[in-house]
Amino acid sequence: MPSFGQFLKVEREKRQWTQKEFGDRIGLNTSAVSRIENDSQKFGKTKLKVLSELFEKDEQSVRDLFFADKFAKEAFKYKCSDNIFSIAETNIKHIKQTKTIQGQLDI
Repeated sequence: MPSFGQFLKVEREKRQWTQKEFGDRIGLNTSAVSRIENDSQKFGKTKLKVLSELFEKDEQSVRDLFFADKFAKEAFKYKCSDNIFSIAETNIKHIKQTKTIQGQLDI
């Protein structure tokens, strides 16, 4: 799976947009677009909805790719094992279940 920056670059190039053209559409300068595509700057999560509309992609898919990339980089940074993702998946299921049960009790 490509990094989020690589995803942006591929999608931008599919549309034959320059970094400036893409930046103008999303509200970033050319330098920021270049750094994001090279993974030396983070893309702002507040722009995910606009990005999904711009690329005509499902917003959830874009959000998933954004956060998966972020989590993977953090796991690598802190030298976590690959097992961290299965643990995280279990934790997410537990959180969802807890929230559902709490939601039912509040009604």
